[in-house]
Amino acid sequence: MSAFTNEEERAVGLDTVVPFLLADELVKRGAIHQPAPLWQKQVVVDDRLVTGQNPASAAGVAEAVVALLNQ
Repeated sequence: MSAFTNEEERAVGLDTVVPFLLADELVKRGAIHQPAPLWQKQVVVDDRLVTGQNPASAAGVAEAVVALLNQ
């Protein structure tokens, strides 16, 4: 799973393209949102779920997935 923060969505003008802000919707549905500053790498691993905040997180997400697969 990957999601921009609300601020990142607004910064690229996508907050008006989709009918909801994904971070807000995830929190409404029980997710714990752990944002990093805008455009910074943020990877969170919870059991077998790996999340990345934005494109800067891609390498870290891949590394986390490989580490889980090697367990």
